[in-house]
Amino acid sequence: MLPLIRSLRPNQWIKSVFVLAPLVFSEHLLDGRYLLRSGGAFVLFCLMSSAVYLLNDIRDVESDRRHPEKRNRPIASGLFSPGAASAAAIVIALSALPPAFLLSTSFGWVLLAYGLMNVAYSLYLKHVVILDVMIIATGYLLRAIAGALVINVEISSWLILCTVLLALFMGFVKRRQELILLESGAGGHRRILDEYTPRFLDQMIAVVTAGALVSYALYTMSPDVALKLGTPHLNLTIPFVIYGLLRYLYLVYARNQGGNPSSTILGDPSLLINGGLWFLAVFALLYFK
Repeated sequence: MLPLIRSLRPNQWIKSVFVLAPLVFSEHLLDGRYLLRSGGAFVLFCLMSSAVYLLNDIRDVESDRRHPEKRNRPIASGLFSPGAASAAAIVIALSALPPAFLLSTSFGWVLLAYGLMNVAYSLYLKHVVILDVMIIATGYLLRAIAGALVINVEISSWLILCTVLLALFMGFVKRRQELILLESGAGGHRRILDEYTPRFLDQMIAVVTAGALVSYALYTMSPDVALKLGTPHLNLTIPFVIYGLLRYLYLVYARNQGGNPSSTILGDPSLLINGGLWFLAVFALLYFK
């Protein structure tokens, strides 16, 4: 069971926190009915993403064995057979869909679309330059959209924009760190890396970092948003976002981290504390007006 659990990558489940964003910003976090539905959606996305990770590890088993870190994954190291992993992926994916459609038909279709998109990504799309990172970003966006659909609230276009830009930021950083870590052998592990250069990725990171900061700042200062949320002070949370992005860049460029976004975030106390303070500030501004 331990190799199976490791292959499910529970440390990556933090990515599904985007499912909960509409719950927080729609001011329903303290409503038990909404919280239960969003919590269920979070769990189902975690399950579907784990099925996707199993598929990716099966497809990439040979290239993972040439990677200094990924070769320790259960499938690549031989601790977990590809056949057992395939069966587990199918069972987990099929187990997640019925309760998803029971929660909400529209949510179920989004979860199914997420799974099918990642199958296409694993089979082909991850070999298409730039589109590979955009597909990763779309996965985060689908989480946010699903989180709104499952509690039947309208998703803000600002939330969509901020989610996409933040996801692109992490995606381009991930590609950069893979390229730096593997150096001349990068293409042997993942052939799409031959299409990237550190300079190009640094430019993309700069573009999406600036875009994420500006879009979040405009969101918090928008008169329409202030009217809808009932507070004009959401801009007080901007410093936390600035620090979070700059801290992440520090870890990338000064400490050579960022190849695994989840591990980078969970392994850095400063990022965790900053994220907690951001959440507390948002919570206080939205729920104690």
